[in-house]
Amino acid sequence: MVGMRQGLNAGGWLRLVGVCWGGWVGSGALSAADWPQWRGPDRNGISQETGWSVDWPAEGPRIAWRAKVGLGFAAVSVMDGRVVTTGHDEGQDHVVCLEAESGRELWRHSFPAELGDRFFEGGTTGTPTISGGRVYVLNRWGDTFCLEAATGKPVWHRNVAELTEARVPDWGFSGSPVVQDGRVYLNVGEGGLALSAKDGEILWKSGTRSAGYSTPVFHGEGDQRWMVVGTAQGYAAVRPSDGTEVWRIRWLTQYGVNAADPIVEGDQMFLSTGYGKGGALFRLGKGEPELLWKTKVLRTQMNPAVLWKGHLYGVDGDTTEKASLKCVEFGTGTEKWSQAGFGSGGVILAGDRLVALSGSGELMVGPAGPAGFEPVARAQVLGGKTWTAPVLAGGRIHCRNSRGDLVVVDVRSK
Repeated sequence: MVGMRQGLNAGGWLRLVGVCWGGWVGSGALSAADWPQWRGPDRNGISQETGWSVDWPAEGPRIAWRAKVGLGFAAVSVMDGRVVTTGHDEGQDHVVCLEAESGRELWRHSFPAELGDRFFEGGTTGTPTISGGRVYVLNRWGDTFCLEAATGKPVWHRNVAELTEARVPDWGFSGSPVVQDGRVYLNVGEGGLALSAKDGEILWKSGTRSAGYSTPVFHGEGDQRWMVVGTAQGYAAVRPSDGTEVWRIRWLTQYGVNAADPIVEGDQMFLSTGYGKGGALFRLGKGEPELLWKTKVLRTQMNPAVLWKGHLYGVDGDTTEKASLKCVEFGTGTEKWSQAGFGSGGVILAGDRLVALSGSGELMVGPAGPAGFEPVARAQVLGGKTWTAPVLAGGRIHCRNSRGDLVVVDVRSK
């Protein structure tokens, strides 16, 4: 039985920066071609790309390049013509940086790490974050690195499990770093952790009980700005300034696998987890969130759904069953459509199109909407176990399986 965010924040994963790669000097602005962190520039699974093509030939889309990045489930980050991800091989975790145009390896940072093959293949799970000319990585055992984005040279390294005495979750830490305001926020401990982005020093920490497997989600403004993290027994909101707890929801999922990121829209928050738990919509206020409705129709075990125009698009079901791709109305929890047999893959959105990668490696693109999902382009681009959501950046769709096969599909308009 697999029980973690397995790849999850296939993610876990990524972040932002503006740099230009001869020496990666900060440019200060993201382009539509960038996907610098887990779930993209706005951490919501939505790409800003336009002008990309779904006019694929009968034999399938052109493959720009392929690479081997090592065992794992991490997604990629893409920034300024570079692709960064993680993988595991021969007793080491690797942070790998590739040229976006060719797939040529630019640098690799490796360090000793356990395989961690408890109830699954093991390997890396958290997606790197690119910000301010640096790459930030949290591995399953608490090793946190800040690397120079141009060279991969370490700037600092901390093992946050040892420093904070926080319990390592059963399947290891899987959330991705969130970097903002000179801080690195991690889902470590029972309410998160904040480090200095400059030198990795602890700014605040929470209790030592187990974290969940999600990536921190931020919402609100001013004194109502909160950071929400999954824990082993629920979800908690804290103030990012000092870690003060605002509220905590008891949300019990089998094996403590609270893995999918919360989805926040205005004053409402959607939670959903697997193992038969299901989802619920809450209204956020100054006190404990108010439950609006609960449902079993969307049980997102690993990759969170994407919210667009009042509808959620995501995977319902676990790795032990043939999960379905579904559309659910955000305001009511009503199922609008379901595509059976999709498996434990992932979905993102670009423009008005869903980009979906099935659990067995079939890539599909089609219009998003509550009436149904009718792919206008589809191709089998990978084999094996494919639990990691695709990434569209720079006119290329990046697809990865658990073995570490990275296939990059060229969808640039001619």
